[in-house]
Amino acid sequence: MTKVSPSLLAADFLHLEKDLQMINRSDADWLHLDVMDGVFVPNISFGFPVLEDVAKACDKPLDVHFMIVKPERYIKQTAKLGAMMMNVHYEACTHLHRTVQEIHDAGMKAGVTLNPSTPVSMLEDIIGDVEMVLLMSVNPGFGGQKFIENTIDKVRKLRRLIEEKGCHTLIEVDGGVQGETAPRLVAAGVDVLVSGSYVFKSPTPEQTIHELRML
Repeated sequence: MTKVSPSLLAADFLHLEKDLQMINRSDADWLHLDVMDGVFVPNISFGFPVLEDVAKACDKPLDVHFMIVKPERYIKQTAKLGAMMMNVHYEACTHLHRTVQEIHDAGMKAGVTLNPSTPVSMLEDIIGDVEMVLLMSVNPGFGGQKFIENTIDKVRKLRRLIEEKGCHTLIEVDGGVQGETAPRLVAAGVDVLVSGSYVFKSPTPEQTIHELRML
């Protein structure tokens, strides 16, 4: 069964509690939280005041994705939230192995994210140390973008690398995940689907989450 991690970035921020209650009722496995700083990506999303309130209201494990420079500065704060997963960009971490160790030492699972142009081969020496790899299937920074087709092949390559290394790393994909792309991603080897607009703009979001999970 595929894990589903709806992206809060697409929620209604005027009625966030209502959307979080929907997530709590739904079959969603996790809640995906995109933290953006306007430096690493050309947008700003939300910071710790919002994350702290979301953590109080959400019953699902928090899948926190930092699209920021120097994410290692916020490891302790993220752990304090009770986050299950802290996900950092390969491109943003000069000392990725050290950052992964510090995430683990803080009691969280560690994820590493690759931008669309970063090849999966860059993970060869870290893949066995992380619980999850997130492949961006759009250029990070904005919701609602068109899916990058090369992601399907990239998922297959990452699946091969995981199998060759004999590890149990999960593959997550974020960007343009909807009814047409989701089945192809799962067929290619994806374990976790992040979906924003497709879930939160759906007339029946709980049903949409359920359908993604059944893929």
